[in-house]
Parts: sequence; C-alpha cells; structure tokens
Amino acid sequence: LQARQPVWLDAAARRLWAHVRAFNSRWGRAAPWMVGGLWALMPCGLLYSALMVAALTSQPVEGAATMALFALGSSLSLWAGPWLFLRMQTLGDGAWGMRVAGLALAGVSAWALWMGLVHDQAPWCVTP
Repeated sequence: LQARQPVWLDAAARRLWAHVRAFNSRWGRAAPWMVGGLWALMPCGLLYSALMVAALTSQPVEGAATMALFALGSSLSLWAGPWLFLRMQTLGDGAWGMRVAGLALAGVSAWALWMGLVHDQAPWCVTP
C-alpha cells in the first residue's frame, strides 16, 4: 500500500549498484558490455522455458523461430512495461506505478493458482 521496497532489499540493491558503478568506472567503455553479458547469465525461468520449447522442436529453423518470437515478445514487454510504469508515477502521489505492478503480480498469481488447482493444469500442485 505504501509502494516501497522492504528496507533490507533496498539496502542490498544499493550496495550492489555501488559495486556495478565502481566496476563501470574502472573498465570504461567496455563495462556496459561486460555487465550486460553477466546480466544475461542470471537465471530466468521464462527464458529457460522458451529455450526448452525451442529445443523440443523438430527442426532447427523452428527452434530459431521460437526463440525469435520469444525475443520479440520479450522486447515489446520490456519496452512497454517501464514506459507505462514511468507514466503512472506521474499520477497522484507518485506511487501508482508500484501499486498497479503489485496488483498485476497478485492477479497473475491468483490466476495461475486457479488454473492449477481448479482446472487441473498443474496436477503436481493438487494432493489426492
């Protein structure tokens, strides 16, 4: 409701960002490429799921098309999300972007639970 990160998470993120800034100043123009490469190695369940789907296709071209479509969808949402978030920050007390993001997360989580429990989309979540 207050649209603020937990204090411990905010402090940890600030410490990490201080290390990244020091790294960037030490390595100069090459630093953004190195930091971006390290960022790409961070675990992402959605990326690994798309990679698994691409690996299970019957032809290499189909796998490449699967990953290209994933990249297109991801790039659109990664562009539109922050744009919308920043636009919402200009409304009212400046916390509406965070509130809407939290509401969206809660809504998608509720939908996933509903699909898993009621529509038997994820049978491992249901105890017999």
